[in-house]
Amino acid sequence: MNTKRMIAAAALVTAAALSLSGCSTGTSSSSSSSSDASGQTITVWAMNGDYSDQTLAAIDKAFTKKTGAKVKLETQEWSGITTKITTALSTSNPPDVLDIGNTQVSSFAATGGLMDLTKYKSELSEGNTWISGLEEPATIDGKLYAVPAFAASRAVIYNKTLWAAAGITSAPTTWDEFTADLDKVAAKNSSDSDFVPFYLPGQYWYSMLQFVWDAGGNIAVDKNGTWKGTTSNAKAQTGLKNWKSFQNTYSSKASQTVDTTSPDMNQLMAEGKTSAILSNSSSIAAIEKQNSKITDSDLGTFPMPGQSGSNQPSMIAGSDWAIAAKSTHAELAREWVKIAASSTMQQKWVFGHDGWLPNTVEGLQKAMDTSDFPEVQKGFFEAAKKSKATPASPNWATIEGDKSVNEFTQAIATGSKSIKAAASSFDSHLDEVLNKSN
Repeated sequence: MNTKRMIAAAALVTAAALSLSGCSTGTSSSSSSSSDASGQTITVWAMNGDYSDQTLAAIDKAFTKKTGAKVKLETQEWSGITTKITTALSTSNPPDVLDIGNTQVSSFAATGGLMDLTKYKSELSEGNTWISGLEEPATIDGKLYAVPAFAASRAVIYNKTLWAAAGITSAPTTWDEFTADLDKVAAKNSSDSDFVPFYLPGQYWYSMLQFVWDAGGNIAVDKNGTWKGTTSNAKAQTGLKNWKSFQNTYSSKASQTVDTTSPDMNQLMAEGKTSAILSNSSSIAAIEKQNSKITDSDLGTFPMPGQSGSNQPSMIAGSDWAIAAKSTHAELAREWVKIAASSTMQQKWVFGHDGWLPNTVEGLQKAMDTSDFPEVQKGFFEAAKKSKATPASPNWATIEGDKSVNEFTQAIATGSKSIKAAASSFDSHLDEVLNKSN
């Protein structure tokens, strides 16, 4: 199993999508039958860095064997993909199947570019439970517009060697155990003024979301077709207070005004300047590359415990398979997606070969039960069982792009604004941006 491929999908989203005039969601002119489609060809757009060539070839082979149809596979680059997909979906002959970042689905669904797959959900999921952080952003107004392809989750990555030196020999499973362990690590390394037990940058809004969700709050909700910023709500306020307290207690003052790359939190782990971070599995390889003395045996992972009494919902990344509303081979496209999302393909290829997290809760557990499952990855798989994603608004990309969410969490971490004032201002911005017409 190639665990080095366990990286978060880069959901590169640009500004608001162009209007897809003339698209009719959920309809198709297709009369193709998947039972005998010899001589027909479907076009699949796959993103570079998602499924490997070998996995895609395995899907195509199974598809052709079952239907007789062939696949024209076109690999796409993330740079400029939003505009390219938007343009393609507005044509009369778009690609039939598209690989879309999980936070991008709402943008294309809102403009009518994607087929409504709601009535096929049971068939496409094989009755299993999809990872919620992939399914939720693919579900708009109760309708399913894409099928989970794979996931990458965030979990706590910790230096087991440093923790063992502080007398800690097993990963915590509760919030009290977690903070008690960090207190022990802090005490053991108190002579190093540059050391922090848990490095958590003030602009790291992914982590903020997990605290808000753990408290039962949300950053924004859709109320009868209108988005409403909800960081001022009581539950969200509790989550924000918990996040600030944790960040101020276990990270450094200097970290309150920066993101995860300046300085690089993986480098800080590699240098032993912190004993733990919240990140996805790509950090494992990055840490080991930056310090060759650190190996898998030195690192461990576990889901971020919550003050709610259970694990925090993990901020999930990943991709989904969608079908163009104007596909002329809709039935064949569904067959290809069904094969790609199947438990057989997910276990043998998506997880077994590519090293991604499978798309279902059942698949996560099955992968973990394999004899060669890498222990260092356990936390990511456990975390993915309880996951969420950013609000499924077509305009969420603007919130990330204008850095307002970074400024929001920085203001809370530094105390430049009260949590209540920061939330009030951010909610107003969310109300304005998330409800703009595309």
